[in-house]
Amino acid sequence: LTLKERIWPELRKRLPEAKMNIYGAYPSQKVFNLHNESENFLIHGWVEDAKEVMASSRVCLAPIQFGAGLKGKLAEAMQCGTPSVTTKTGSEGMAGNSDWNGFIAANDDDFIDSAVKLYSEEDTWKIKQENGFRILKERFLPELHQQRFQTELQKIFKNFNMHRSHNFTGAMLKHHLHRSTYFMSRFIEEKNRHN
Repeated sequence: LTLKERIWPELRKRLPEAKMNIYGAYPSQKVFNLHNESENFLIHGWVEDAKEVMASSRVCLAPIQFGAGLKGKLAEAMQCGTPSVTTKTGSEGMAGNSDWNGFIAANDDDFIDSAVKLYSEEDTWKIKQENGFRILKERFLPELHQQRFQTELQKIFKNFNMHRSHNFTGAMLKHHLHRSTYFMSRFIEEKNRHN
């Protein structure tokens, strides 16, 4: 909706030849209703090979306004060599001290200007593409994290009981899991009694 209502109208004026292709599993009818071929705003829904679609795109636009954790679509864009424009929320936790593989926009105007620049300027596009490859290499190579992860797991296995006793969140989740099972069984008993 952000892309359709706030970003695309101005982008379309500045880049009339561009097409906005929207992909994603399980789109609602509300999302499909945004499809408009005359505006080059195209809703495709689920796609067989997301990486192929990403790799064939000029720019990945992700005006993410909320959420937590690493955003898979932005990591995938880096893997495919597709620069992106996103928000601070979209980029959090991914680049570290490296330059983003596109632009991090503070507002709609900044987002639009950044998208136009990436779409239009070949040299900028290539630099940003390289930034994405660098981020993946510096922050996400399995070789960089595998040994540390294995070492941590071995420490936990050797001191399993102590680890469990210091894991407050895990204990809380386990407690509530058992409580929810208890109440669900009580609900089923009660329901069966009244049938």
